Amino acid sequence: MCQTNYAAKVNSLPDDSTLELATRLGVNARVARVASTHQLSTSVAEVLLEVDPSLAGVAGNDVMVRVRDAGGKFIRRRYSVRSVDNDASTLTLWVTTDHDGPGSSWARHAQPGDLVDVIGPRGKIPLDPDADWHVFVGDASGLGAFYRMAQSIEAPGRAIFIVEIDHDDDALTAPFDEGIGVTGIFVDRHGRAKNDPAGLLSGLAAFEFPPDEGHAYLFGEFSTIRAIRSALLDRGMSDDRISSKAFWRAGRTNAEHGEPDKSEN
Repeated sequence: MCQTNYAAKVNSLPDDSTLELATRLGVNARVARVASTHQLSTSVAEVLLEVDPSLAGVAGNDVMVRVRDAGGKFIRRRYSVRSVDNDASTLTLWVTTDHDGPGSSWARHAQPGDLVDVIGPRGKIPLDPDADWHVFVGDASGLGAFYRMAQSIEAPGRAIFIVEIDHDDDALTAPFDEGIGVTGIFVDRHGRAKNDPAGLLSGLAAFEFPPDEGHAYLFGEFSTIRAIRSALLDRGMSDDRISSKAFWRAGRTNAEHGEPDKSEN
């Protein structure tokens, strides 16, 4: 039913390069229509797309969106899926817009009716079904993934959020079912460098590990995520209980495929 509803709305085919990339990755490609956009906070915009919801995969997955850079060249950016509505054939993205970049520009200027190529599902970090508690650490770029994953936790369960923000209104929250314990720690960056882990490290230090088995999910800036991972290992969390994904890197533009530069230079 969702496929039929979506097909009735969008009849365009993705660009050949999109189809070729999706085939190579072993996933799907569709043309999505922008249904609406809304600036949720100073740093985060919500983009609602009409598209085959199967592209969203499971909680923690992302999609690859084809956008134009400042020179008019098509490149791709990856965004975690915030939520999915199977009945309406829509998926929602939360996109950070407090910087200059092709993805943020697209999210700020997208209009209802605009068409965009989307590839998905992407990503390899699902929620750990065996964990008794889950801690999500990162910056505003990870909020969409954090909340979708946390809302898929089965009761009884516990979700802890340690998120660094640049503006008070970036402390976005989400509803949760009864039986899910929720703790939120929002850390003000206070003008520190984007790759300074001090804020998140202080938030992590204030967090006492609950009993039983936990899992940590680290999404955000490249250098900061590495520092947080090391801190968790130092506190005795095993490597297989830590999942991390760098979404961006301070001072460097993401590559054409949407991934941050991971070189040591």
